[in-house]
This record gives sequence, structure tokens and C-alpha cells, in this order.
Amino acid sequence: MRKILLIIKREYVTGVKSKGFVISTVIVPVIGIALVAFIAFVARHQTEQTMRLDIIDEAGNIAPSIAHNLAGVLSNGKPEFAVVDTIEQPASSAEAQEGVRDKINSGSLDGYLLIPADLNGAVELHTKNPGNFTLFAPLTAAVYQALIEARLNARGIHVDDVQQLLRNANLKVIKVSKGGESVEQGQTIGVAIGLVILLYMSLLMYGILTMRSVLEEKTTRTMEVLISAVKPMELLTGKILGVAGAAFTQFGIWVLSLTLLLAYGGAMAAMFNPGSTFPLLHLPATLLIFTGIYFVGGYFLYASMFAAIGAACSNEQDAAQLQWLAMGPLVFCMCTYMLIVTDPASKAATLLSEIPFFSPVLMPLRVSLMAPPLWQMALSVALLFLTTLAVLWASARVYRVGVLMYGKKPTLPEMVRWMRYS
Repeated sequence: MRKILLIIKREYVTGVKSKGFVISTVIVPVIGIALVAFIAFVARHQTEQTMRLDIIDEAGNIAPSIAHNLAGVLSNGKPEFAVVDTIEQPASSAEAQEGVRDKINSGSLDGYLLIPADLNGAVELHTKNPGNFTLFAPLTAAVYQALIEARLNARGIHVDDVQQLLRNANLKVIKVSKGGESVEQGQTIGVAIGLVILLYMSLLMYGILTMRSVLEEKTTRTMEVLISAVKPMELLTGKILGVAGAAFTQFGIWVLSLTLLLAYGGAMAAMFNPGSTFPLLHLPATLLIFTGIYFVGGYFLYASMFAAIGAACSNEQDAAQLQWLAMGPLVFCMCTYMLIVTDPASKAATLLSEIPFFSPVLMPLRVSLMAPPLWQMALSVALLFLTTLAVLWASARVYRVGVLMYGKKPTLPEMVRWMRYS
């Protein structure tokens, strides 16, 4: 036991002191916070320049209504649009457009609207800057309201306030759970996808780190010295537990950073963009507990697989060709997680989340979206840890043979034969 503890200490200290650990521990929360702030800024960003328009109205009597509807104001107090001139039912539409285009090219206009004579035809926006998409929505709404008003008038129906009549419905989504109800603003799907990415990255990163640690000691012949002092099983156990300590330390820092972001997200949102709001994210205790359980089980499952691959190979090239055996299930989870998101209670979602190689990622995803029955979660946890024990046993048998094998590229059938050696 003392030898295992020494190996654990060595692996843990080496891991947490490495530059990669320090950089990734700091950079991931920083990038996450910066990304959230940037998305919020871009989503709410508006241009500060008024768009100057001419309107060529081939139908007649549409331009005044459009100009009336373009009453929006920018964040700096300036109007969103300024209708410089209107040309109703021109004798030659081509000549009128040519004259307006000259204004655009000279810089006195930003664009012009072309209203066709047929109100069922397409309204055209000609502009020098088609990338200014933030103004397209209010412009489309103004044109839409003007056309609806014109069509109603043509049928003898006169409406004083078309905008009030055609205002959008306000659909508020309320999430129902055993703990009560809460207003849904996209936070559930955000937490779910965040969990998937976090678990995928963590399991893959620390599995590969374990494999490279074994491979490095093997290629530098350090393994021969270690094997002379400890048993292969003790070395494998200590190595996995040592890297696990570093993994859980980093994972804990990330979770703490996420907790602080949720606690002070509103203040951050207001700092970057006054008046903005930050959705209140509620993380149930069951979700945190099950995420921790699946992370622990998933780590030992994948770390043991990666360790066996590292022990079986003699160089990075051979390991890169075999590591798909361990990476494959994780990649499959990322390819199918949208199936869980769209219907977390479906038969396919239930079956996939019960498979031990997929459950460390997919079951926390189901729990975050819509908690499955308790028996399904209990069965999933039991299958995960039983499979982990079986994979640990098989990996240990591959490990004890593979760590002293040099120069030969291993094959999958050969690794299976190593498990049978007494």
C-alpha cells in the first residue's frame, strides 16, 4: 500500500506542476467567461449609424406607410432609418434606380427600397453594406406592415393601427419539475450542452494523459526500474489514481468557476452591457451528484483503457493508431447527443444512456434535461462500475505484459491473448 501511495503522490505532484495543467486550469474558465460575454455583446450589439434610404414605390401609396413604420431608435438616441426621398410610380423604374445608385456610390445614401407594382412580388433592398443585418429585421417588419395595410385597404378594410393588430405573441416557456416551476430562457439546454462538452473533454484529455505518462516511462526505460520495485498492478493503480487526483482537482476548479459565473453572471452581464439580463440557472443537487459519480466512473473506465494502450505500444505513432479503441465511444457520444436533447425519454435515449461506455456522458445529459426514473439511473451506475472493474482487470493483464514489450507493433488479437496469460 505504501508503494501505491508513493506512486500516487508522484503522479499527482508531477501532474499539477506541469505547465499544461496550470494553463488549462486557468484558460478554460477564462475562455468560457469571455465567450459568454462576447456572445451576449454580439447578440445585443447595434450599429450606431442611421441608415439613409430612398424608396422607389412602383405601386404607389406604400412609401409613406413604410416611412411611418420606421420609427426605431438606436442605443445612442439616433433614428435607425432616415428616408431621404421617395419616388412614387416613376415613369421609368430603371432610370429612377440608376439615379439612386449614383447617390449610393457617391456616399450620400446607404441604400434604397424597391416596392414592386404587384404587392405580391418581392420587395428589394439595394445596399452597399449587406452585412448590416441588425437593421434588416426592423426594416422587414416595417415593409410587412405597410403591405398588409395596403392589401387590407384594397379590400375595403381600414385599420388604424396595423402594428398593434399584427404584434407577435409572447410565448413564455415554463419548465415543470418535481421541485416546482421555473421560467425557461434557454438555460436548460445551455447547461446540458455544457455538461456534454465538459465531460467529453475531461474524459478524453485525462485518458490521453494517462496513456502518454505510461508511454513516456516505457520509452525512456524508466518502466524497467519501476517494475523491479513494484508489481505492475500496483504501478497501474497508483498511476491511474495519481492522474485522477490531478483530474479531480482541475475538474473541481472548473465547477467552482462555473458556480461563481452563475452566482455573479447578472453583475457581469450588466457590466458588459447595461440593462442586459442573465438567465437564472438552477443546478439541482441530484444533477451535481450524478455528474460527479459518472465522471469518477467514466474516468477510471477510460483511463484504464488508455493505460493499457500506452503499455502495449512502444512509440507515439503506434499508440495513435490504437487509441481509437478508447476514443471511439466518446466520439460516438458527441455524434448522438442531439438524439438525447430532442427526446430524452425515448427508447433510443434510454438504451444509449444505459450502455456503460456511453453513460458517463449521456446519462448526465438526460438528468440535466428531464430526470429519468430512479431505477434507470441506479441501473446505469451499477453497469458502469461493474464494467469499469472488468476493464480494469483486463487492462491490468495487458499492462503487466505490455510494459516490458519493445519494438513490436501490437495487434488487437495479440492484446487479447495477453489477458489469458497466467
